[in-house]
Amino acid sequence: MKSEFITVALDAAKKAEEVILPYYNGDISVELKEDETPVTYADREAEIVIRETIKHAFPDHGFLGEEFGVEKGDSPYLWIIDPIDATKNYIRKIPIFGTQIALMKDEELIVGVSNAPLLNEVLYAEKGNGAFLNDNPISVSELTGLKEAMICHGGIKWFVEKGTFEGIYNLINKTARSRGFGDFYMYHLVSSARAEAVIEAAISIWDIAAITVIVREAGGMVTDLQGNDITIQTNSLLATNGSLHQEILNYFH
Repeated sequence: MKSEFITVALDAAKKAEEVILPYYNGDISVELKEDETPVTYADREAEIVIRETIKHAFPDHGFLGEEFGVEKGDSPYLWIIDPIDATKNYIRKIPIFGTQIALMKDEELIVGVSNAPLLNEVLYAEKGNGAFLNDNPISVSELTGLKEAMICHGGIKWFVEKGTFEGIYNLINKTARSRGFGDFYMYHLVSSARAEAVIEAAISIWDIAAITVIVREAGGMVTDLQGNDITIQTNSLLATNGSLHQEILNYFH
């Protein structure tokens, strides 16, 4: 049985989808933010819908969203929102984009929802209750060797900029297969045993809050590239099936 937190988050993601898809199928108006990343009307409208839906159910909760920043609440609960993860894909009509909604209580991530509408994948998890893909339980793979593993990675230029290119290069050469699917979808693959690890050199908390809960509840491990736990300040990520986690971390130390 789904908790109220999960039920409301899934409802908010569905309402966001109803905002996002009409723009995708029509004209997408794009602006550049101060950090020169793109934003669309759909990003902003979807985040508004998500906040309003959650606020109706939990009026004292706080929010942290990619588009509208922090809205403080009067409780220990903080919702973390990325209305369209992979906006650049969305703009170019690449169907690998999705909505990310997570809940943090007292700085601990406890709920995650990741909705990829054009891939027909809705993943969700709550701490202690397992992870699900389209309402079916999922778990990470049981592979224990890098030579059989499939590794996913974020943009290579970020590894160069962060001084970790040697690590990702050497790691890729030890694995069976590597792909840069990008953004949230890589974590869908790890949490459902379709890949063994994701490595990203540059992220923000709204990119990875939801999938952190999902991967962990599927039996995997998630830390930053130094092996530290995930916090609001986290800016790199390693998510694995658990068995390979320390071995992969060693490539970045």
